[in-house]
Amino acid sequence: MAVVYLGLGSNMGDRRDNLVSAIQKLDDHEAIEVVNRSSILETEPYGKTDQPNFMNMCVMIETRVSPLDLLEVVLSIEHDLGRVRKEVWGPRTIDIDILLYEDLELSLDELNIPHAEMHKRSFVLEPLSEIAGDVVHPGTGKTIEAMRRALEAGETNV
Repeated sequence: MAVVYLGLGSNMGDRRDNLVSAIQKLDDHEAIEVVNRSSILETEPYGKTDQPNFMNMCVMIETRVSPLDLLEVVLSIEHDLGRVRKEVWGPRTIDIDILLYEDLELSLDELNIPHAEMHKRSFVLEPLSEIAGDVVHPGTGKTIEAMRRALEAGETNV
């Protein structure tokens, strides 16, 4: 089983229920088990700021699903929960990002692992450090907690 970390966010509808529903759908998949989850944080929007605040969290899963198949699973869950992709960084019922998949480094048009922007996003690093602070980012060699502290100190070139 591969250990994978996912970031979840919602800023439309019942945000908390959207997060809970997404986690339940992940856990209901026969090849995925949700084994840990962070606290839920309310955060200001990133990128496109003229929209409602988000609720964000991270989960740790164990899975037998390959990275590309996992992408299909999370996109299907997003669709099932009403996500419509109209604009980059726009409002959404649910967003599920694959942050880390074991120590894999993958760069494809449709998927980058580790997530290419995670080191710039406190709404990712804060909840992720809660459940994976000692995990080493395969691209930087730094722990998630060290990356969180660096971002907090204003360093974005991790």
